[in-house]
Amino acid sequence: MKPIVITLVALLLLLQYELWFAPRGVIMAYRLHRALAEQSAVNTGLKERNAVLVADIHDLKSGNEAIEERARHDLGMIKSGEVFYQIVHSSDPILP
Repeated sequence: MKPIVITLVALLLLLQYELWFAPRGVIMAYRLHRALAEQSAVNTGLKERNAVLVADIHDLKSGNEAIEERARHDLGMIKSGEVFYQIVHSSDPILP
């Protein structure tokens, strides 16, 4: 009877070791689940960025307003007849 119990306990310990520490065990499954969650978050951010880029492309193809906005913002261009004011902030306070 005693050798059977020892054999069963050894078999149980071996199976528990396989369950927890083997390459396909619980710890590896947890790591893969965590990596999947991180990658899903990255993919969500990239999908949002792609949606913004698609909207920009659509705006640039559909009309002049988006092109005009880019020219004003990126290149500092103005329309004829407009006056451009630039406000410069000084790092030193003006002394009286």
